Amino acid sequence: MGIKGLTKLLADNAPKCMKEQKFESYFGRKIAIDASMSIYQFLIVVGRTGTEMLTNESGEVTSHLQGLFNRTIRLLEAGLKPVYVFDGKPPDLKKQELAKRYSKREDATEDLAAAIETGDKDDIEKFSKRTVKVTKQHNDDCKKLLRLMGVPVVEAPSEAEAECAALCKNQKVYAVASEDMDSLTFGAPKFLRHLMDPASRKIPVMEFDVAKILEELNLTMDLFIDLCILSGCDYCESIRGIGGQTALKLIRQHGSIEGIIENINKERYQIPESWPFEEARRLFKEPLVTANDQQPELKWSPPDEEGLVAFLVTENGFNSDRVTKAVEKIKAAKNKSSQGRLESFFKPVASDSVPLKRKDVPAKATKETAKKRNTGGGRKKK
Repeated sequence: MGIKGLTKLLADNAPKCMKEQKFESYFGRKIAIDASMSIYQFLIVVGRTGTEMLTNESGEVTSHLQGLFNRTIRLLEAGLKPVYVFDGKPPDLKKQELAKRYSKREDATEDLAAAIETGDKDDIEKFSKRTVKVTKQHNDDCKKLLRLMGVPVVEAPSEAEAECAALCKNQKVYAVASEDMDSLTFGAPKFLRHLMDPASRKIPVMEFDVAKILEELNLTMDLFIDLCILSGCDYCESIRGIGGQTALKLIRQHGSIEGIIENINKERYQIPESWPFEEARRLFKEPLVTANDQQPELKWSPPDEEGLVAFLVTENGFNSDRVTKAVEKIKAAKNKSSQGRLESFFKPVASDSVPLKRKDVPAKATKETAKKRNTGGGRKKK
């Protein structure tokens, strides 16, 4: 779910924190990607029509492999260096949210059965997507594929979004890519939406800068976390009737969730019983992530051609020619991305010369400058 309505809230109140970027502008950049979110999207979209999904001869679903393979090649061909981060054990506080999701899938399964019985194609399409769940097998398949492609995989001890944010804070990657906005609440300095969208959608990448968010909203990181909890997050209920705009107004008035609770009209806004907002706050501020000195070195290596053919063609029924051509694309892309970004060649150079202080500037030069100013001389403004 992420943070409810955060994109609109930022667009309305902190527009300078977000900017549209071309997909190709991330050439040479290392990007941490929330793997589960991407896999979920592939399972819903790739090769799916109603209840029918893309499968191999054994009847095992391969939509996630097809989607991940093609999308990762697109990233590599654009010169990007993707790092896929996988979820570990969810925190106990998220169990309630996971239970809600399970319940919704159960309801969708019943609705799907009814739609199939009546033959309603629109409902079949709608409810079949709501039954999708990313399983351990899906994750294991994708980890194997990525490693064979020579793309680094990171297994988070807990939440993938938190691990992505930690990689970004520690400057192991340039930005975090996902569709959920949680990574901003975990403090990721740079966050990207729509990076993993198909090229056919022609939607620009939206880049968010957390420092500019705090500056424009005039909030500390602690207060921004409180704002996100009030807006609605995965770890606890929100106060009914309080959306993003109201939450921002209350945070500015009262300074924290504790201040809001003390001053809020409790007849109008009912605070959830045993509301664990403090624990949710702690999870955002001090999430379970890999320590900086224990984070694995991120390496992009040449693809294992034999391994890819065995896994994709032999085991999962992919077209042999297409896989062979794809491997060549990966090899070419790896060579391209090794060139590095242009600005890396233009780092500041130390100078042994000592600049003249203003009072040391020769009098003649000073008079010449003044003369140019008075006569309108000098370089024109652009």
